[in-house]
Amino acid sequence: MYPQNIKLTVDALVFSKKDGHWQLLLIERGNEPFKGLWAFPGGFVEDDEDLEPAAIRELQEETGMLLPAMKQLHTFGTPGRDPRGRTVSVVFYAFADAAHHTVKGADDAAHAEWVNVKDITAMAFDHKQVLDFALQVLQAHLV
Repeated sequence: MYPQNIKLTVDALVFSKKDGHWQLLLIERGNEPFKGLWAFPGGFVEDDEDLEPAAIRELQEETGMLLPAMKQLHTFGTPGRDPRGRTVSVVFYAFADAAHHTVKGADDAAHAEWVNVKDITAMAFDHKQVLDFALQVLQAHLV
C-alpha cells in the first residue's frame, strides 16, 4: 500500500474574442490563499465525480456560466503549487462568446470578469505558468 495525501482539482479556462483580442474568464479569489488575486475558476473534485463534469460544475458555481462541454488540456502536479497541500489539477478549456454569457463571482469567488489575455501578469497558485502553457498549446486556435 502506498499512503498518499494528494488532492485532485480541476481548473476551467474559457476564452472569448472581443474586438480582435482574446479574453479569459477569471475570478478574483475571495479566500486565502491568494485572496484578491486572479485565478481560473476551479476547485476540488468530489469523490463520486468525473473530471469534465467537475470542471463544468466549478465554472458554474464560481461564475454563473454553464457550458455543455469542455476539453481536457493538461494535468499539472508540481509539488508546492498550492500552499494548502499537494494538489494535482486537471485543466480544461473551452471557447465561448462572452456577449452571450453574463458572469458574476459566487461561491468562493469575490468577482468574475473577462480579462484581456495580454493584460494578465500575476495570478494565484501557478496559474500564470498554466496560462502560458495553454497559450502555447492553443496557439493555432487563438489567431
